[in-house]
Amino acid sequence: MRKIKIGITHGDINGIGYEVILKTLSENQILEFCTPIIYGSAKIASFHRKTLENINFNYTTVSSAAEANPKQINIVNCVPEDTKIDIGIPTETAGDAALKSLNAAVEELKNGALDVLVTAPINKKTIQSETFHFPGHTEFLEQNFGNKEESLMLMVSEKLRIAVATTHLPLKDVAKNLSKELIIKKLQILKDSLVKDFGINLPRIAVLALNPHASDNGVLGTEEQEIIIPAIKEAEEKGIICVGPYPADGFFGSDNFSKFDAVLAMYHDQGMIPFKCMAMESGVNYTAGLSIVRTSPAHGTAYDIAGKNLASEESFRNAMYLAYDIFQNRQRYAEISKNPLVVTDKNK
Repeated sequence: MRKIKIGITHGDINGIGYEVILKTLSENQILEFCTPIIYGSAKIASFHRKTLENINFNYTTVSSAAEANPKQINIVNCVPEDTKIDIGIPTETAGDAALKSLNAAVEELKNGALDVLVTAPINKKTIQSETFHFPGHTEFLEQNFGNKEESLMLMVSEKLRIAVATTHLPLKDVAKNLSKELIIKKLQILKDSLVKDFGINLPRIAVLALNPHASDNGVLGTEEQEIIIPAIKEAEEKGIICVGPYPADGFFGSDNFSKFDAVLAMYHDQGMIPFKCMAMESGVNYTAGLSIVRTSPAHGTAYDIAGKNLASEESFRNAMYLAYDIFQNRQRYAEISKNPLVVTDKNK
């Protein structure tokens, strides 16, 4: 297994991004499996390092991933030297620094200079600009590495994998954005990811209902009968093992989730609330369905504890390990999927 190049975006510089990055990369075993490349600022990294204790963080600055030293942590400076840091405060300056980091890493990923991407948390409001008008990383990466509805937000922990059919939408817009075709597409992406990215041959997927009590046969809504159940039936015909729709409260309350390889929720909070109750500090956000591998910690910028040396790096560390594992699983899948019989035609 070769060492892979992991690109790391620094996220919001006023949040806990640098803290969890520095804590993770101070562990010696990280350099055993990857070459980390932070897209950000050596000056900002040094500022945050001063707020931490007993951190062994030695790095080298490089101009690109091609120059990265495999035996060291590397930093590509891509924000101005005079960038102002306001710990714990959302600012336009921090949003601009987050976007510059993301753009630089994405360009290197497009050029094949990086193997995978791990993103630190951003503030979804301050990062907005003329060139970034997305509700989050997922949609931005979808535009750069896929087409509309080709990606899937998949939250991963030891206990639970849960994806969402609709992502960053107001709750009032969820029902009108659900369709049979969308659910089938998300189920297909989820199944393919479980097979290729997680090495599960015959994954079993649970599908959640939209309405309370799965609508009680139409009493509390019609989406189950008109959209979700037909989608499940058609997905089964396509070879996807999926069951439901399950009322979300009883499904998680009865521990039913442990019987499945993954769950498809209908909207953001339906999936995020149970997941973060179980794995807030250890879970990972993975963008499935794209040509590239991108992971992120499950938490946000956490302004309230920024600069106080209180943030846990467990989620960020797990994001790095998961990115590595998925990259290797994809390599193995590609290898075993190749046609071993190569026919040559001497007349051609």
